[in-house]
Amino acid sequence: MAKFGGFGGGMGNMQQLMKQAQKMQEDMMAAKEQLAETEVTGSAGGGMVEITMTCDKKISAVSIKPEACDPDDVEMLEDLIVAAFNDATDKADAESQAKLGAFAGMGL
Repeated sequence: MAKFGGFGGGMGNMQQLMKQAQKMQEDMMAAKEQLAETEVTGSAGGGMVEITMTCDKKISAVSIKPEACDPDDVEMLEDLIVAAFNDATDKADAESQAKLGAFAGMGL
């Protein structure tokens, strides 16, 4: 007579998988918390405009050097602010990818 011993062992494997999934979820949450505290700085115009933000994209500082403030060319300052923001966002995205890339596609 054949034995059906695989069922009990399967439950142990399922518990192990659940523990691994829970550990991965905890690791991902810890990485997200760390990213929320990690700051990056984007700049434009050779550092005339700088934007500092956390990797969860909350702006914490904006620095504009006086020589960037030409009242006759406000559009240039606006462009520098946009460029600095985009640079900071790119850096935050790269940092997030580096920390969370291992969790991609896992549905956690």
